[in-house]
Amino acid sequence: MQPGSARWLLLAALPLALASPVGHQARGADAQEVNVYSYRQPYLIERLLKKFTEDTDIKVNVIFAEKGLSGVAAEGRNSPADLLLSVDVGNLMQAKEAGVGQVVHSPALEKEIPAAYRDKDGIWRGLTRRARVVYASKERVKLNEITYEDLADPKWKGKICIRSGQHVCNVALTASMIAAHGEAYTEQWLKGVKENLARKPAGDDRLQVKGVFSGECDIAVGNTYYMGAMMQNDKEPEQKEWANSVNILFANTNGRGTHVNISGAVLARNAPHRENALKLMEFLASDEGQELYAQVNNEYPVKEGIPWSPLVKSWRDFNSDPISLNEIAALRKRASKLIDKVGFDDRPST
Repeated sequence: MQPGSARWLLLAALPLALASPVGHQARGADAQEVNVYSYRQPYLIERLLKKFTEDTDIKVNVIFAEKGLSGVAAEGRNSPADLLLSVDVGNLMQAKEAGVGQVVHSPALEKEIPAAYRDKDGIWRGLTRRARVVYASKERVKLNEITYEDLADPKWKGKICIRSGQHVCNVALTASMIAAHGEAYTEQWLKGVKENLARKPAGDDRLQVKGVFSGECDIAVGNTYYMGAMMQNDKEPEQKEWANSVNILFANTNGRGTHVNISGAVLARNAPHRENALKLMEFLASDEGQELYAQVNNEYPVKEGIPWSPLVKSWRDFNSDPISLNEIAALRKRASKLIDKVGFDDRPST
């Protein structure tokens, strides 16, 4: 079983309870509404969906699934789901493989979303990008650049913090290493990174930054948007201290480019309000939707030329790895096997 697939199986057992807020809604195609199953937290998309409703008079009903998207496959033809929102190409591919999406033909989506960030078969579409970067201690690390390959250098022994290797973000990063160097090199790279870990991989990306702040490690691997989430967290001000203790290093930006992943959308296979769902997808891919979505989430638009938020822009520009996420998705199973093969999530041997 691949990383994250258990999430889909678990959620498949719980669809009716999760779907109840919209399950009683009329399934008629004429209803001016759209039902969204979202993996994203409410505050990340509410403002965006409100603007869509203001522009179109289409009501948006949302189910927020804290631990993943609802089990649309188990609901079958009776599912009220119209649109699925999730993060990471791995999760989007799992939706595709589970058969819960449908092919979408839309000139607007093809025009607005670059080919590298949309499914080659037309099932999923990327909507925002996030970069997988290195967080480096301002106090202890005097570097302006780094590469992913450098993470295996023995000079970092006992100085790296990272979340589980089997987390979808790290599986995707490992897949990008396979694409760049092949499996043999990537296996040795994983072994080298493992030996450089300060502790057993655990926690989310925030806790990796906390590890740098506390001195547990000197560098950490994480996604850019976590920096924004920490810097704007007024409820937990200590997270602002963690964020202010590190610099963001965009790995490989002077070479093959920094690895990026996406958040994205899938049109549900049995969408009762298909046309409304398509309108919402096209809104999210429009100039207005792209700018608003990226600003609210401290992420990067998938479309070139859309302004970045002032905070995101302050992190400096970078060159992204041009590899298609279709290739990354195709390599994720091999990446997952390599991660297990080297025992990456075990404690470092010394």
